[in-house]
Amino acid sequence: MAIDISKLNTGTTSQTRSGATKVSSEQSAQVATKSTPSQKGDSVVITAQAQQLQGAQAKMASLPEVDQKKVAEIKQAIAEGRYKIDPEKLAANIASFEAELSDLNKE
Repeated sequence: MAIDISKLNTGTTSQTRSGATKVSSEQSAQVATKSTPSQKGDSVVITAQAQQLQGAQAKMASLPEVDQKKVAEIKQAIAEGRYKIDPEKLAANIASFEAELSDLNKE
C-alpha cells in the first residue's frame, strides 16, 4: 500500500515535534535536578596490565632520541661490508634485553 505524503499537514508535524521537544526538555531538567544531589564522585580502576603499560611508556619516554646520523652510518657500513658483528656482545645485549622484559612483567 502506497502512502501519499503530499496530503500530510507539515504544520501539524512540526507542532507535534516542538511539543515533544518541550516535554523532553522539561523532563530532562526534572531528572537532572533530582539526580544532582545524589551524585557521587567518579572513580577509575586501572588494571595491573594498564599499570605495566604506563610504566613501560614512562621508561621509553626517558630513553634518548634515536641518532639518525649513527643509524645512517651503520646502514652504510653494512651495505659496504665493513660492519663487523661481535657475537659475544650481541648475546650479552640479547640477555640484557630479555632481563629488562622480565622485569617489566614483575612490576
